[in-house]
Amino acid sequence: MKKSFKLDEIDCANCARELQDELTRLEGVKSVSVNFMTQKLTLEAEDNEFDEVLDRVVEFTAEAEPDCEIIL
Repeated sequence: MKKSFKLDEIDCANCARELQDELTRLEGVKSVSVNFMTQKLTLEAEDNEFDEVLDRVVEFTAEAEPDCEIIL
């Protein structure tokens, strides 16, 4: 399954790249893209694990980029 989410307050292109690099290492993430220009995060994970993977992505993003929020 692949879904896109709006990001609120990703500060710079470098922050987006670093966040993307870290999110690709999370368990269950097949692919992830963080686009600074469109303020969008696209996540791909197995259908049966998607919600769990999304929870990990949201939690990690809150820790790594405290000002950034994934709008679900």
